[in-house]
Amino acid sequence: MGKGDKKTKRGKIHNGSYGKLRPRKKRMNLKHKTTKSVEKEK
Repeated sequence: MGKGDKKTKRGKIHNGSYGKLRPRKKRMNLKHKTTKSVEKEK
C-alpha cells in the first residue's frame, strides 16, 4: 500500500492514471458556456 500500488488513490496519483478511487473532476464551465451561446443565437 503506497506509491507503487496501482489500486490505491496514492498509487494512481503517482502513476498519473484515473479510476474508481481517483475519478476525473467534472467541468462545470461547459454547461454555462453552452447555455449562453444558445441564448445569443435566439
